[in-house]
Amino acid sequence: MEVSTNRAATFLDKGGTGKTTSAAHLGVALAEAGDDVLLIDLAGKQGDLAKHFGVWSEVQADIENDDDWPNISTVFAEEWDQIASKLGDAAVDSLIVETDEGVDLIPAHPGLDSLDADLGNIDDARERYSRLERFLDEYIDGRYDTVLIDLPGLTNNVTYNGLWATRNVVAPVEMGPFESEQATALERDLAKIDDQFGVDVDLAMILPNKVDTRTKLANEYLEGFGEEYEGAIAPEHVPASQDIRNAADEGRTVFALEEPSTTAERAREAFLDSASVLQRRLGERR
Repeated sequence: MEVSTNRAATFLDKGGTGKTTSAAHLGVALAEAGDDVLLIDLAGKQGDLAKHFGVWSEVQADIENDDDWPNISTVFAEEWDQIASKLGDAAVDSLIVETDEGVDLIPAHPGLDSLDADLGNIDDARERYSRLERFLDEYIDGRYDTVLIDLPGLTNNVTYNGLWATRNVVAPVEMGPFESEQATALERDLAKIDDQFGVDVDLAMILPNKVDTRTKLANEYLEGFGEEYEGAIAPEHVPASQDIRNAADEGRTVFALEEPSTTAERAREAFLDSASVLQRRLGERR
């Protein structure tokens, strides 16, 4: 797949590992490094990425005022090309929301609720899984340097579209046995996609997240992830920090904090270092 835009998806078949937080912070870190970045929220109708950047109220207002078409679920429709042809540049422009932190966002929409079932009605598997790829190829490629997609915390047809379209996965993991098992399962799933469809999806980065190095167990798991995924492990782990949660509740990332705590400063540096490495790895894969 030859594209001019770096692409990756945050995914692990488990909720609560920090996929949305990682997508937001990696996106801002890449923007800090000079990239034009687009984030796409496919994780569910709740709009967590929009909330993370303080733009959910305007997105929700559009939904309530029936001014929410086209939206992210529309791009998966068979009629999307006709819609885009009729509306011109406005078709894509109307999907995109600007944020105050240097990244653009295509927010989630209630239409995502039925998208998995809608895609499941498409008999041909390649057609079912390639709708998002075609949208990125034809309407987004070249507009941005990097596209990051936040996927659902479970494997479904929407997830497969994201993996197929990006060919690169960033897997945020907490330090525990279940996350270790899920990371192993993810590798198996990516191998199956390659075996069945000839689509090579790379585990671009394992990002240790919410790490409390004061505990012996966390350090043991951190060391284990580093050994198991030597070629994919992030250069720095993201420390556990209440500031990350507080900033998200306020509609911003830790990069926007004026007086960050020590752990927030360390989180910033971890995301900046990881974004730099991810940028290089994605560039090598293009």
